[in-house]
Amino acid sequence: VKGNNDMLSITKPSVIDEIHRQYLEAGADIIETNTFSSTTIAMADYHMEDFVYQLNYESAKLARKACDDYTAKTPDKPRFVAGSIGPTNKTASLSPDVNDPGYRAITFDELRKAYKQQAEALLDGGADILLVETIFDTLNAKAALFAIDEIQEERGIRIPTMVSGTITDASGRTLSGQTAEAFLISVSHLDLLSIGFNCALGAKQLVPYLEAVAPQTHFRISAHPNAGLPNAFGQYDETPEQTAEQIKEYLDKGLINIIGGCCGTTPEHIKALADLAKDYKPRKNT
Repeated sequence: VKGNNDMLSITKPSVIDEIHRQYLEAGADIIETNTFSSTTIAMADYHMEDFVYQLNYESAKLARKACDDYTAKTPDKPRFVAGSIGPTNKTASLSPDVNDPGYRAITFDELRKAYKQQAEALLDGGADILLVETIFDTLNAKAALFAIDEIQEERGIRIPTMVSGTITDASGRTLSGQTAEAFLISVSHLDLLSIGFNCALGAKQLVPYLEAVAPQTHFRISAHPNAGLPNAFGQYDETPEQTAEQIKEYLDKGLINIIGGCCGTTPEHIKALADLAKDYKPRKNT
């Protein structure tokens, strides 16, 4: 189980609780659950498929308790739990075998079932929002969004849903080949809380993609970039001040409604962003 950080929610809950509280103390309004890989598909690598409901439920409960404690201290500043739904380690649009381009390691329906189980457990544990994030294949995301829609119909509720894609490199496209504009169009038929981008790139590199989608949608726009690009050891050297200075461009241009951080962003990074953002108004939806 080495590398399975999601299981810390049930094996070392105090560690995850402390991390949540560090980010809330730094000024976060929304914290994510520790469930990026908590689907039966991703957990199959660890033979932990049977623990998926527990992982998501307990992770959401941990984040819920931390948020409620901080909201009780300052009721005028409510905190929210976003249930993290990652892309899984399989893709519905691409073949993992270069010699067999027609092959798919997963079907849409298998993804839908896995995402539905995850989403139900996150909601049962107290998540306010579902965050379908780090989307490199929009077909995977559509399976998640289809599952969320099923739950909305079955439970008679509306689930605030954030969608966040990943532009993988300077090509300006997701791994499955979509531009930022195409990504937006492919999910625009849904009733979303927000659409945006996270991971892979630093704050500065995200600017053109935010500029591409912001004028084209009535959705709120989110961004949670990495703290720059990783060094040779996979670590992130960008300081909180450097990250905040780059994100100031988003705010000056009125590009975003929700700002946060992905890989390499510490509580100190979030504090710098919160201190910066408090002097700005959110982007006006078109």
